[in-house]
Amino acid sequence: MQAPSVPLLPRDFPGARLRRLRTTDLAAFQAYRSIPELGRYQGWSPMSDADAQAFLVAMSEARLFVPGRWVQLGIAESETDRLIGDIGLHLSEDGLAGEVGFTLEPVAQGRGIATAAVREALDLLFASTSVLAARGVTDSRNLPSVRLLERLGFRCRESRDVLFRGEACTEWVYVLTRDRA
Repeated sequence: MQAPSVPLLPRDFPGARLRRLRTTDLAAFQAYRSIPELGRYQGWSPMSDADAQAFLVAMSEARLFVPGRWVQLGIAESETDRLIGDIGLHLSEDGLAGEVGFTLEPVAQGRGIATAAVREALDLLFASTSVLAARGVTDSRNLPSVRLLERLGFRCRESRDVLFRGEACTEWVYVLTRDRA
């Protein structure tokens, strides 16, 4: 396979861009990832500066779409390139399924940035892999995430009662097929 002539990242869209995480993102990354309410429904937990720095180094160098692995991309403001969120993308071991997760700092929410960023990430995933479907898993109480997934054409395919961080909750599994993307 021949390497693409155009870099896969960054990907600009109105108001922001999808790009690699950088070590210089540490302060912004730690600022929004330390907000308890923002992390309530997330699979990640706040981490020390040293661990966050190591994570940013790893993600800045990580290959995209390695089967069985997650890669985290940054969402940055268009004008300043300041990190305002991140998107995780996972490729299944067989390369046929993907998963997306997303976080956006509260002051950037409500402007369509997360929807546009997730759309860009999914476009990248579908264009760069053989993925047939992508899924998004969210707590049923996380209404902004539910609305975002539905806006992008995801359909709820499963509901499951789980224990997450010691709290009983219902997770909804949303799926977006390649032909609907």
